[in-house]
Amino acid sequence: MASGRLTYALADRVERAGATVTGAISGVFSEPALRLGVTGLSGAGKTVFITSLVANLLDRGRMGRMQAVAGGHIEAAFLQPQPDDTLPRFDYEKHLAALTGPAPHWPEGTRQISQLRLSFRVRPAGLLAGIRGSRVQHIDIIDYPGEWLLDLVLLDKSYEQWSGETLARLKTRPYADDFLTRLAATDPVAPHEEATALALTESFTNYLHTARANGLSDITPGRLLLPGDLAGSPVLTFVPMAGTGPRGSLAREMARRFDAYKAQVVRPFFRAHFARIDRQVVLADVLGAIHAGPDAVDRLGQTMTELLSTFRPGRTAWLARILGGKRVERILFAATKADHLHHSQHPRLTAITTALLRQSRDRADFAGANTNALSIAALRTTVEEQHEQGGQMLDCVRGKLLDSGKQAAFHAGDLPADPAQLIGQSGHDAARRWLDADYRIMRFAPAPLTRAPGDGLPHIRMDSAAEFLIGDLLK
Repeated sequence: MASGRLTYALADRVERAGATVTGAISGVFSEPALRLGVTGLSGAGKTVFITSLVANLLDRGRMGRMQAVAGGHIEAAFLQPQPDDTLPRFDYEKHLAALTGPAPHWPEGTRQISQLRLSFRVRPAGLLAGIRGSRVQHIDIIDYPGEWLLDLVLLDKSYEQWSGETLARLKTRPYADDFLTRLAATDPVAPHEEATALALTESFTNYLHTARANGLSDITPGRLLLPGDLAGSPVLTFVPMAGTGPRGSLAREMARRFDAYKAQVVRPFFRAHFARIDRQVVLADVLGAIHAGPDAVDRLGQTMTELLSTFRPGRTAWLARILGGKRVERILFAATKADHLHHSQHPRLTAITTALLRQSRDRADFAGANTNALSIAALRTTVEEQHEQGGQMLDCVRGKLLDSGKQAAFHAGDLPADPAQLIGQSGHDAARRWLDADYRIMRFAPAPLTRAPGDGLPHIRMDSAAEFLIGDLLK
């Protein structure tokens, strides 16, 4: 049996190495392609980000911070069929129509992996301009649910470690009481019964949905939230439990299914898609975490730390690439929904995101890749105004409320100038409101658009995000 597993492992390694070599060699003689991974933590607006990014790269009138646009190096941009025939295509046209139609609305969120190829015809700059003709650069955008990304941190954890960490967090969260009560009434060493496992999993899944709604990012296993074809299967029917049990017990079966989940669900995704990504953007609703309180901010920082470790960052030598040592070269952490704040608050939001990233880099012993933090809005839904209240002028944003359809102006409150007032404060002053109470109802709908020829969608700093992610390839 051990010999068979060793043979399988060696064959699998040879097959992956051969595929990598073939891809590397063929890439030398074909037009270059970069794989850009785009994912988002809970409620970050990933579908809108991709739609806006593509729309603004096709029509670049609003992308002035991109050097290739300012320098006139991009001769054309166009969509092409994605290279992987086994992946669904990101439905760009449908999502764009949702945002720009007569009755604009938010498109449906991502529930599976998809891909879109955006190609550029680029005119070289400098001395090469008169020697070399135009070239083509492909950008393959890989869209996948953020819940799947979070599962990658499980690869280096045992069932006992994951269970211990998860149960410790649940004890501090009142909305986990139902699951904890059910778990306390269950004997882990009793013989496994599927009805018991299903009931526990249902209660644990309800907890995960509530945790996500509260802005928390520690929501593994993510496939319980987006099960797809695996709904109800044994590989998605497990929960954290303390202690171990004999063969055939509930606790032993939970541990076995956790290992099966990593081997049959998480690891194949890592090998087939994530391990091939060149650059990555991670979208995070930092404002939502701030409003949820210190625990949500602290968990967001810890999640970023775990993700940085998973990304295996850094630029490796060409030989290491051929042998399968490819790593993510650039990572952008973007705080979304910047249009919920007046522009005077944007530097503070960026500073908080930067501080979270810096702390995560230190914790993860991170080195080698180029990282950046920005505050953005993929689609600007508000306009800025000032209103007097109590003799004081307040910086406000006005937009159409998603729930009522009414126009309303809000002052969300001032973010702290010192990020240390928010970061590392879990368990201290947990009831404090970091943003004004009005922030909880600031859910804006997309506004009807009037676009000049050559303009993409109105945004905040999408050109800066694109410059960091792909700007060097377009000059």
